[in-house]
Amino acid sequence: MLRVTKLADYGIVIMTFFAAHRADTCTARDIAGAARLPVPVVSKVLKILVGKGLLVSMRGARGGYSLARDPREISVAAIIRALEGPIAITECNDQAHGGCGLESGCTVRANWNLINRALRSALEKITLAEMTQPLHQPLVNLNATGRRFPVS
Repeated sequence: MLRVTKLADYGIVIMTFFAAHRADTCTARDIAGAARLPVPVVSKVLKILVGKGLLVSMRGARGGYSLARDPREISVAAIIRALEGPIAITECNDQAHGGCGLESGCTVRANWNLINRALRSALEKITLAEMTQPLHQPLVNLNATGRRFPVS
């Protein structure tokens, strides 16, 4: 099963909370309570997201965290990359980890590249602002190329 990691999932939940409460500066404790997540986990995610430029932090009695940019300018892909690194289903397409030792003779590498590009493209098209809205229609068309895919 392909799955987003818990850290990335929590990051998306936290960032969506910020997008929904745009005018507010929130503390880790505020977010943890609203999202029903442990404070240490929220603190860890917040620190990473500040380091990657998606959030800003303010010190002091009225300190806390807020979005660094408008939620319409932040994609789900950007959040996942900030927390997990490059988005790739297979190691041969993850250049950050050196790829795969078998890629020179791999007969499916080009197809994995196509799949990874489609996945990244779909995640880039979904904004944080859209994540705050009820789902009335699909956020992306996964068959935007018009290609037909065989049904098993």
